[in-house]
Amino acid sequence: MRDLVSCFNENAVNVSHSSCSSYSSNACISPSLLPSVQNAVTCLYRIIFSNKNQLFVTVTWCKNPATGQGLNINFGDDASASFKLNTNSGLFRKKKGSRVIESTMPSKIEVFWDLSNARYDSGPEPVEGFYVLVMVDSEIGLILGNLSEDIVTKKLKNSRSAAKVSLVSRREHCSGNALYSTKAQFCDTGIAHDILIRCGGENEGLKHPVLSVCIDKKTVIRVKRLQWNFRGNQTIFVDGLLVDLMWDVHDWFFNPASGYAVFMFRTRSGLDSRLWLEEKLMQKEQESVEFSLLIYACKSPLRN
Repeated sequence: MRDLVSCFNENAVNVSHSSCSSYSSNACISPSLLPSVQNAVTCLYRIIFSNKNQLFVTVTWCKNPATGQGLNINFGDDASASFKLNTNSGLFRKKKGSRVIESTMPSKIEVFWDLSNARYDSGPEPVEGFYVLVMVDSEIGLILGNLSEDIVTKKLKNSRSAAKVSLVSRREHCSGNALYSTKAQFCDTGIAHDILIRCGGENEGLKHPVLSVCIDKKTVIRVKRLQWNFRGNQTIFVDGLLVDLMWDVHDWFFNPASGYAVFMFRTRSGLDSRLWLEEKLMQKEQESVEFSLLIYACKSPLRN
């Protein structure tokens, strides 16, 4: 199977097998430089209900000195259908509760949350000890975090079966040093992978800056003379899927006032993204959902 992958794109890097990597795994050892800090994380979910209706839900976790810790949830294209919490409001101080979302949508949307025991790392997104539950017309739509026993007993016992949820995209805004660390799961059946993006070289004896992108401590791309190769793309294989990796660091060099760079990981759909699978699996009907991870990276702290 690996020979078929190699024939498809000789420049593609297979993350699943260390022998297929084009670069040394030692090249991506994390330096002493502290990673940048996440300022906001936005996830777009597609929900398909039992009646085949679908709804896109956007969840944003944010953190900055002006507004503190915050959570925003938007439903579909209806601007009025939104749910907001932040540390400067009385609602966030009430870190456990429920609310019916008022909107022009025909469906009844309810949000239940408990952030009273939420634990955070350095970013705005809680990592454990919390839950956010979205119900649409008494059907479970979206579950984030860990549900408590009382919610399971009171809300889920009498509800209809949960809808099908897919994570369509994840967008992260970071600021600080030119070192960015995150995790991503590229398909529902895959595992969460560690991703490290590093731009350096000036302080390491190199004449020109170098961009390195690593997945699970394996360097999948290494771009030299970055000031001339500030835009580009590379195909990699992750969990047997074709993933397009694109970068644009133009503003780091030519627009330092804003200083934003953009990195995107995007899976491909269709048979070309599953070349390694056996033929019988490729012929099996299954809905393919593309996933995108975007990282907006600023070298300096954000200015409010």
